[in-house]
Amino acid sequence: MIKYIGSKRLLLERITGVVRTVPGATSAIDLFSGTARVGHALKAEGLQVLANDYSAYGHALATCYVQADADQWMPEVTRLLAELQQTPANAGYFTKTFCEDARFFTPENGARIDAIRCAIAQRRLPAELEAIALVSLMEAADRVDSTTGVQMAYLKQWAARAANPLTLRVPALLTRAAHGKGAAFQMDALEAAHTLSADIAYLDPPYNQHSYLGNYHIWETLVRWDAPEAYGVARKRTDVRTRPSVFNSRPRFAGALRDVVSALDARVLIVSFSDEGYLARNDLADMLATRGDVLVLSYDYKRYVGAQIGIHNFKGDKVGAVSHLRNTEYLFVAGAPNDIDAVRTAVAGSETTFSTLS
Repeated sequence: MIKYIGSKRLLLERITGVVRTVPGATSAIDLFSGTARVGHALKAEGLQVLANDYSAYGHALATCYVQADADQWMPEVTRLLAELQQTPANAGYFTKTFCEDARFFTPENGARIDAIRCAIAQRRLPAELEAIALVSLMEAADRVDSTTGVQMAYLKQWAARAANPLTLRVPALLTRAAHGKGAAFQMDALEAAHTLSADIAYLDPPYNQHSYLGNYHIWETLVRWDAPEAYGVARKRTDVRTRPSVFNSRPRFAGALRDVVSALDARVLIVSFSDEGYLARNDLADMLATRGDVLVLSYDYKRYVGAQIGIHNFKGDKVGAVSHLRNTEYLFVAGAPNDIDAVRTAVAGSETTFSTLS
């Protein structure tokens, strides 16, 4: 899957471990699905997953990894990607914007991306098959980019991987979950909270000033394929300025999350958060206590890769040092006492630390 600072790759086993302990759970909402890594893992656990993300690229990822089933699409996907791989390179908007006006990809790979994306659009594929093709292209581009992991800037010198030829691969599709076909949605989080219903709701909201649309604007453009006007050295879409998330606003964050927590129709809420977020640990626990008992699991991790190499400007020059290299990641679990007791019993004796706030 694509490089993503919001990815819960390191927490994935912790999250699925908690989900397994919820008595009788057969369905889950992934409200801020992002790369769909968590939704994909919950589908692998057999749950029916309802994945939601407001971004076009997030919706494509969720359609591929949560909604589409390998048992339906695998033979056709394999043939399609083999055909798309043979598409002759043809430079266009993508190459001009991200390879010439900027240096995120080599022009050679940019021309391949342009050509394959146009070929996908021209085929007018069924929605699930198109999403799989788009994710394959997105992941292929991610493997040959020249960034530190986000699209706020590109490296001053080409990353070694940027010289590799763009190669499509079949995404890691899963067969249909035992408890039912998943679904992908593209709604505002509060709308989704009012609309969707499941046994478990997993929330991983943006919790500081970093905009996912700004950090991954190239994927948004690649999926929308709308040739937007771009600005700045990073050639961001202009709607990065006009589509702000309330969850990136310190004054608005608590109210927005409270509204979502209140609206969700789910027995158990699992919230992924960090000590770098807008809310303090106890403040978030108090908010979740409106849903029942609260269990807090804490994990110490290295910060994302960009923090390991320092702070750089748009030209890739190092301009500052980071304040710290480790942070605490939290999983908050809220629900009825019997559900929380089941989770508490399962995690007791593990290497995690936990406390109950109610």
